[in-house]
Amino acid sequence: MQKNNNKLRSLLILGGWTTLLLASLVQGAEIRSPDRKIVFSIDVSAGGVPTYSVWYREEPVVGESRLGLRFAEHLGLDAGLRVTAERIRNEDTKWDQPWGERREVRDFYNELLVTFESTDDTPRHFNVRVRVHNDGVGFRYEVPAQDYYDDLRIVDELTEFRLPLDATAWWIPAYSWNRHEFIYRETPIGDAALANTPMTVRLANGTHVSVHEAALVDYAGYVLDQRRAGVFQTNLTPWSDGIRVNTQTPFETPWRTLQISPNAVGLLNSSLILNLNEPNALGDVSWVEPGKYVGIWWAMHLGLKTWGSGDTHGATTAAAKRYIDFAADNGFDGVLIEGWNTGWDGDWFNNGSIFSFTEPYPDFDIRAVADHARSRGTRLIGHHETSGHISNYEAQMQDAFDLYESVGVRQVKTGYVADGGDLRRVDADGNTHHEWHDGQFAVDHFERVLKEAAKRRISINTHEPVKATGLRRTYPNWISREGARGQEYNAAWAVPNPPDHAVTLAYTRMLGGPMDYTPGIFDLLHQGPESEFRVQSTLMHQLALYVVLYSPIQMAADLPENYAKFPDAFQFIRDVPTDWDESVAVAGEVGDYVVFARKERGGEDWYLGAISDEQARALRVPLTFLTPGQDYIATIYRDGDNADWVTNPYDYVIEERELDNGRLLQLALAAGGGVAIRFRPGPGKEQ
Repeated sequence: MQKNNNKLRSLLILGGWTTLLLASLVQGAEIRSPDRKIVFSIDVSAGGVPTYSVWYREEPVVGESRLGLRFAEHLGLDAGLRVTAERIRNEDTKWDQPWGERREVRDFYNELLVTFESTDDTPRHFNVRVRVHNDGVGFRYEVPAQDYYDDLRIVDELTEFRLPLDATAWWIPAYSWNRHEFIYRETPIGDAALANTPMTVRLANGTHVSVHEAALVDYAGYVLDQRRAGVFQTNLTPWSDGIRVNTQTPFETPWRTLQISPNAVGLLNSSLILNLNEPNALGDVSWVEPGKYVGIWWAMHLGLKTWGSGDTHGATTAAAKRYIDFAADNGFDGVLIEGWNTGWDGDWFNNGSIFSFTEPYPDFDIRAVADHARSRGTRLIGHHETSGHISNYEAQMQDAFDLYESVGVRQVKTGYVADGGDLRRVDADGNTHHEWHDGQFAVDHFERVLKEAAKRRISINTHEPVKATGLRRTYPNWISREGARGQEYNAAWAVPNPPDHAVTLAYTRMLGGPMDYTPGIFDLLHQGPESEFRVQSTLMHQLALYVVLYSPIQMAADLPENYAKFPDAFQFIRDVPTDWDESVAVAGEVGDYVVFARKERGGEDWYLGAISDEQARALRVPLTFLTPGQDYIATIYRDGDNADWVTNPYDYVIEERELDNGRLLQLALAAGGGVAIRFRPGPGKEQ
């Protein structure tokens, strides 16, 4: 782009929408972030191929990369094109989350809308909309209705991300049997093959980038496919017939996103993914209630109870009532009961077609359990495991939600345990097809579930889900989800998560949105100190997870009797909120350590959580997030001097100190350790 045109745009962008006809001027266009540190350029190369590039602080982040779409029966939107118009505008607004890591979110960006038209004898056109925020970039394709382009089958999206080869990447493999449930790999970027998003990248100059997407609706989620060294293409997750997306004009794709920060901590403070989603579509959502819950889930993973019926059946009326009493006695909001409905007997992993979502086992009285929960001031949390048989679930879904509505269930955990690529779809002719969890079929299914649940004021916590792309803003009843390797891998049936796993999650998976990690395991050595099946953390690390890994619903995942062994440490779990007025990432490095501070919603207390990887470390944490002029009483739950996740995971100290926002707090984290702090306003409150 010519310098005089750059100057022109910098003047026009202050005045709302401005249209420039470019056919006779220049082929390229660019837009800068409000703070002018990020530059997004768009152009057309030889042959009319659309391209873009991104710079940050005058250094390249994404080199010249291709744009475009290809179709099965139509000419592609990928070559023989020219830029014919651009429009630019800016926006600076604020909006409130009904629940979330912060109440108020600022949406501040500059926008560029570029129109491409064909130069051959087949007229076709489309737009690329770009929004550049101070914390990153989002761009998407918008294809208007036009002659001969109505029903479309997308076979390829050509969007590329050309990233520097001297960068480091944190990533998990895609198109694998275990969906998103893998340990993150830290490798040179050239070793990242088919990678799920978010993928986090550290450039040689220290800039951190997360590559992901936002507002994934009626489209296929994409995988980063490194086709050439450093060049990643958006490999759209296909249908079982190989088509990527079935659509009609007009349509728009999800946003392709780049969260950009000078350091790792900046990624954690970004609101880009949320801001690129549409506002709340459900209206009044005061019935969506954050909170903490307990359940019989961990006993199943330890092999003490079973989902299926029999002598060790976990979901009995008597057991449910005991957990309800425990929840009520400790101020928890709900009790999750899994295995209550028929279909779990035998090989439930592969028998999704026999699940009933309305028929309880004979030893579970769902109405009596729900009534008991209500009488104790808590609630029953529902559970629907589909084993990936989508058609069987959808055939029963309305009746299933009607049943839950009738007994007062307000939250449901859904599950899709099936190998990647093995969601079952039965067509109108009775033929079974096998689909991916991130394909268009599943994306549309998850949205249908949310809408059906919302009709009955029910919130959804999805396990084995499609990736998180910020749709909790549009559908606030999508209250949490899994979508990563969670705490259950620390039970007796899998290689445990290493100490750096939860740390890495904060900088990768958590950038997409809340995760139901199910923290709070207190029996760290459930198979004995010599067994490989143990939790690879200290006890204080488990407490800190409630602050570090955000979810509006948090589980106290261990057995009630294990909390009774450490009542002083358990007090932090009883106290810590799950809904926040503000959240601030204070310090950290990807995979090494992370420090988060959060202020409770509607109150004055702050909470801090810090966790470390396998290395012990001493941190100096500024308390500038605390209210100036206010003294605080800090209750500190920290690793003891001899704590170590391998040799001494239960060495901890609980102490109180008076602190204010001018202090620099010294934190000592053990190997695999953590610290959790509650700050309560003291007597020195400023009037």
